[in-house]
Amino acid sequence: MIFTQHYLACLSHASYVVGDETTGRAVVVDPRRDVGVYLEEAGAQDLTIERVVETHVHADFLSGHLELAALTGAVISYGAGAELEFPVELLGDRQRLSLGEVTLEILATPGHTPESICIVVYEHPDDSIPYGVLTGDTLFVGDVGRPDLLASAGADLTADALARQLYHSLHDRLLRLPDDTRVFPAHGAGSSCGKQLSSETSSTLGVQRATNYALQEMSEDEFVAAVTEGQPARPQYFVFDAQRNRELRPLLDEEPPPVLDVDDVLRRRDAGAVLLDAREPSDFAAGHLRGAVNIGLQGRFAEWAGDVLPPDRDIVLTGDPAFALEAQVRLGRVGYDRVVGQLEDPAQVFATRPELVEASSRLTADQLVELLGMEPDLQLVDLRGPGETVDATLPGARRIPLPALTDSLAELDPQRPVVVYCASGYRSLVAASVLLDAGFGVVSDLVGGYASWVKAGAPGPGAVPAPGGADQPPLP
Repeated sequence: MIFTQHYLACLSHASYVVGDETTGRAVVVDPRRDVGVYLEEAGAQDLTIERVVETHVHADFLSGHLELAALTGAVISYGAGAELEFPVELLGDRQRLSLGEVTLEILATPGHTPESICIVVYEHPDDSIPYGVLTGDTLFVGDVGRPDLLASAGADLTADALARQLYHSLHDRLLRLPDDTRVFPAHGAGSSCGKQLSSETSSTLGVQRATNYALQEMSEDEFVAAVTEGQPARPQYFVFDAQRNRELRPLLDEEPPPVLDVDDVLRRRDAGAVLLDAREPSDFAAGHLRGAVNIGLQGRFAEWAGDVLPPDRDIVLTGDPAFALEAQVRLGRVGYDRVVGQLEDPAQVFATRPELVEASSRLTADQLVELLGMEPDLQLVDLRGPGETVDATLPGARRIPLPALTDSLAELDPQRPVVVYCASGYRSLVAASVLLDAGFGVVSDLVGGYASWVKAGAPGPGAVPAPGGADQPPLP
């Protein structure tokens, strides 16, 4: 048997190639959109990709089923109940797919979504213990799939109803497999598809039964409460991606974006395009094209872009041209296909057109303490997720997780100064640049984020502690 996990760290996404060495027949499960890695493996292993199996309709990335089908002629398969706009072969519960000796068995496991399936992998059709099970978003290492992502889609898709389906899928189906069965999920730590995902990308059912909080002895009602509470804010692009994954959409463009001179870039900006600079925050802060939004390519670039950029606006890349194609592909992985060009020679533009360039306002912890004592109208925004703000926030801060920022602009006064902060200072510059693009006048971010504030002097209840331990007066 050939079994390969392809892990895409920037999206915390795992996909799989399963093949039979004797027949050369193979399937790809939950593929990413840029499918070259699967084609390369198929060529190296002399495999024919004959089927693409999706464990469910994904919301956190745009899947590569259409790309693989176009390039290989593979059949696309989903679990029963999936509603799609392209030809598929639906797979029923307990249905077996033979690749030769290697055999796949489908388990219907609704809960994360109604059409979710798990795929049990047998090296030989009569094995009593499976090699493993591909669990999609039903079971993760350390967590289970969140059931609240479809809560707005209809009365029968409430978080409560899906959580109850998930409970029975786990206990009545998946956990009846032997403890030695390996678990291969679709996501790892960092994914917004759960709240306690491990950095480990595989496990066994026995280990998960013993250590996974959601699989401990509890009633159905207790399970529902455990898996619905404390989930991170749903990223803005999830609804968009779930719909795009159902559609017969254009294939991924992996050609570099066209080069545009600065005047063309400005015309496109004035017509509504987003200027996106994917350099590191420190480089962006030192100088960038006025009005550009910063999302560093080395962070969770595609996910954060989906959090703060509307999918219906054109995008012009204004950062380092050497990374323009990579930025375009990463955007394409979450369905953001409207990259219309890249700025020609940004360094020359910065040097010869200084009137178009601005620097970011970034504050150290000491400077923020001073500002808080001087500026009673200051608006302080904590961009971290619910799980990150359990211990504390800076006193007086509003909690607005980055995925909720663009829907929460009305809560902030664009005429009053704003300081945003996150855990380490990466998301905060994203948010600051988005607020400036939205018309806010004075926006700064905290260098080093909450970690730098704690290092300088941990905050006390209702007061702003200064670095060195001296407390400032409470915020108004």
